[in-house]
Formats: sequence, C-alpha cells, structure tokens
Amino acid sequence: MKTGVSKVYTDRPDYADFDSPAKFEAIKSIIAKRLREHPNAICSYSGGADSDIMIDLIERTRRIFELPPIKYVFFNTGLEMKATKDHVKDVAEKYGVEIEEVRPKINIVQSTRKYGIPFVSKIMSGGLSDWQKKGVPLSIAQEYDQAKDKAAKRKELKERYPKCESLINFLCCCNSKGEPRPNIQLVINSSKYMRDFIEEYPPDFMISAKCCDYCKKQIAHKVQKSYDMVITGERRDEGGMRSVPRKDNTALCFTETASGQYRLRPLYYVSDKDKEWYKNYYGIKYSDAYEVYGLTRTGCCGCPISYKAVDDLEKIRPYEPNVVKAAWNIFGRSYEYRKKYNEYKKKRMEEEKSGVGHIKGQMSISDFPEVMPK
Repeated sequence: MKTGVSKVYTDRPDYADFDSPAKFEAIKSIIAKRLREHPNAICSYSGGADSDIMIDLIERTRRIFELPPIKYVFFNTGLEMKATKDHVKDVAEKYGVEIEEVRPKINIVQSTRKYGIPFVSKIMSGGLSDWQKKGVPLSIAQEYDQAKDKAAKRKELKERYPKCESLINFLCCCNSKGEPRPNIQLVINSSKYMRDFIEEYPPDFMISAKCCDYCKKQIAHKVQKSYDMVITGERRDEGGMRSVPRKDNTALCFTETASGQYRLRPLYYVSDKDKEWYKNYYGIKYSDAYEVYGLTRTGCCGCPISYKAVDDLEKIRPYEPNVVKAAWNIFGRSYEYRKKYNEYKKKRMEEEKSGVGHIKGQMSISDFPEVMPK
C-alpha cells in the first residue's frame, strides 16, 4: 500500500465494486448476519432519501430471513419540514413499524442563541468558534508563514498561547510538528482565502456548530446507549467527514466501539447511481421535499453548512413559508456572511487570474470598473 493512501479506498470490500443488483444482495446478507449477531438494534431514520433506501433494505431483509423487529427513531431538531414529518408517518405505516419521534431538551433556537450559528462547515465553525473564544490573533499566521524554522515557530506559539494547540494549527494551516498542511479539511484555508476574509471582515455574530451536538448527537447518544448495535445510513458519496476513516474503523461499514457497542453502516459503499437503481427497481417514493419541492438533500431545514441552503429555502418557500421564515430568523446572519465571503472569494480569484495584486485592507483597481482598460 502506498504511504498516505486512505484505507477507505485500498481496503474496499469486494461487494463495493459489484453492480447495483449484486451489491444490494450482498448488503442484505450483511444486514442479516449482523442482526442475527446483535438483535438488540436501533436504527436512526431521518426521512431523507438514504434513510428510505435503508429502511426498505432492512425490512426486506427481516422478512426474507425472519428476523425480529428493530427500533426506529426519528430525531426532530425542532426545525423540520412538514414534508419530512408527514413522510416519517407514511413510511411507518407502509412497513408496519413504529418510528419514535424524539426531541432534544435544548432546541435549535436555544442552542444557536447561546453558542452561535454554523458557518460553511462543522470544522470551520469549530475553528472559528475557538478563535472567537480564545482571542488568539490572526497575525500568528503571518508569523508562521514568514518563519524560516516553522517547527520552532509552532513551538514558540504553543508556549505563548497555552491550551490553544488545535487553534494554532487551524489558523496557521499546519500540524502539531509545525509542518505546513494547507490542503486538509482541518485548517482555515480549506476554504479558499478564508483567513484573509475573516481578517478584513471579522464576523459580528457568534459562530458555532454546537446546535448539531445538542439537537442531534447528544440526544441520539442518550437514546442509543441501551442498544447493542446502532444502524445509520451514512454513505461515502456524501463526502465531508463521512468519507474520512475513523480510528476504530477503516472500512466504515461495521465496527465495534470502545464502549463495546456496534455500528452498522450498510449503505457506506452505495453510490448515487446505486441509489437511483434501487429507487426505480423497488418503486421507492421519497418525501415531497424531494418529489415535489425539488430538494436533493434534507435534514435540519436551512442549515448554513449546506452551500445550497438559501437556494433550497426558496424551493421550500411556496409550500412551507413559515419554516423558511424560521430558518432565516435563526441562521440569517450566517447566510449573509457566506454571501459576502463568496463575493470576496470570486473577486480574489478574478484578481489572481488577471494578475492584479491584492493587498489586505487596500483598494485595488478592480474596485473601480469605470477606469479599467476596455
């Protein structure tokens, strides 16, 4: 195996490369095997397309192999579309199962007011939240960039700002050894020019992704802890952190956690093409959020982590104007800040392409299009 190549790609199981019909037959066998071994299982059902494929697979497998029922749970964040909630009820009726709705103690309004709202991604939100709390100046990044001995500079910054190691790495785009790591998800410039943008236009609101922790993760852990196996619908094709290997699991399909609980992700190697085949072959009907509104993903309505959040809200607006209004009330400042960032990034890229230099805090000739050469 080549150094630096993810085991997610090199240790793929054979069935990951089967055609769609054979792949899903293999997945049914995997589900049957794991449910026999761990019948005390709970499955998170979101009302989204992946969950629709997963619940159909599980229920077909249960009937074929005469397996006992499992527990289904829908975690309602408090900002869900009516289309999603109605679909959860329809699916429960279709399969003759109970899908319990669970709500968090701290809802999305309370958590965003107390901790802040997401911006761009969970990683970016976490890093910027840390920066806002700890007050480490962005100028440390220039110090690091200009240092000849970057390892020594990283060490000196650690001593200067104790208990800020991950924040230093985030702002300086490096690792704990002081080695530059500009192209990974864990640093600020994983979003192009973000560090410069934040410096020129500091956010005037609290940034945090803790709403996801309080409205989904914590309540899920509490509900799931008494079960031997947790089943979720994560897929590698979704990208982001769902495609990154975890310490306890390189295949990301089945694993045992440190607590002794098992995790099954039966759809991990299912592609978008596989999903489309399954939907057509078995006649799966997705919620109106997909079939009528035209969304391609669902979840916490209007979550700013989606780059399409504002566009998706406009698709929802004709059908559910109240939920759109609620999303704007909760996340609006993040939408506006991201728009400003996108405009900034576009301008910087155009300047680079045209050879016009950019000095932070100063105007450039491109700010005056009327004097630009024709």
